[in-house]
Amino acid sequence: MKKDGGNNLFVEKHPNGFAVLRPGADRASAVKSTQGEAIDRAREINPKAAVHVERVRHTTVGKPDQWRKP
Repeated sequence: MKKDGGNNLFVEKHPNGFAVLRPGADRASAVKSTQGEAIDRAREINPKAAVHVERVRHTTVGKPDQWRKP
């Protein structure tokens, strides 16, 4: 998924856990230790935003370079 404007927030793997990012941001809005905490924080930052989560493992329906909705 292309990270362009709009009402979106992204949760990505980060060296210190998981980062919450706005489209085009140079810095994370928040970094949390678990993916679930990062998703919760993204919803706190903007409850109306679509939250997109980076896959961090291979599954039967996706691989790490794809995005999913929580």
